[in-house]
Amino acid sequence: MNHGLSRRRLLLGVLAAVAVLSCVVLALGLWRDGDESPAAPPAPSVTAPAGSEAPAATGRPPTGTPSAANPPGTGDDRSPAALDRSAPTKVAIPAIDVSTTLEDLGLDDDDVMETPRDPDQAGWYTPGPAPGQRGPAVIAGHVTWNGARSVFYRLSELAPGDTVTVDRADGRTATFTVDRVEQYPKDEFPTVDVYRNLDHAGLRLITCAGDYSTAEHRYADNVVVYATLTSTG
Repeated sequence: MNHGLSRRRLLLGVLAAVAVLSCVVLALGLWRDGDESPAAPPAPSVTAPAGSEAPAATGRPPTGTPSAANPPGTGDDRSPAALDRSAPTKVAIPAIDVSTTLEDLGLDDDDVMETPRDPDQAGWYTPGPAPGQRGPAVIAGHVTWNGARSVFYRLSELAPGDTVTVDRADGRTATFTVDRVEQYPKDEFPTVDVYRNLDHAGLRLITCAGDYSTAEHRYADNVVVYATLTSTG
């Protein structure tokens, strides 16, 4: 018997078994990572159109930090039962004097979230949950438009404890309380935190912030307000 050949065959068999096992482990890891929705859009470009634009002030820097009692993606004792799906009709944010009806926002041809056509009106991302429904409802608005302040100009001034009220087509009202306010570079937009599945009704308010590039006609950052449903009416 050729013992050298037998040892080589045995070694090749062991290596093949290890390769198969490695592929199985990798596949299991990818399956677990697949819990997040693959349909989440990229960071919205909620900014001004091409044209003359001055950098907009964004209020005081966001100071909100994740709450230990209510980290991203989890509810807490404040959260009432989520509502059935119903389109939002109006959003009010008393702390920054915002009251606006809402446009419907979908995805554009590049699979990026659309932006409101009216700079004085916010928009609801319709492929996602409705405000008050279980999950992360998303409302976006411009910060400036051709040098003038737009609907979410003061969004970064919000602080934990401020309230956001959303009127719905079914006659119900969903009131959210701000948990935290964060500012991110656009190329580091936290897609998972914003669009991940939730066990409660959440709200995300999004606009632009940071330095404005006149060459690219865009802001460098996004502000995201994270809020949790705290009452319904």
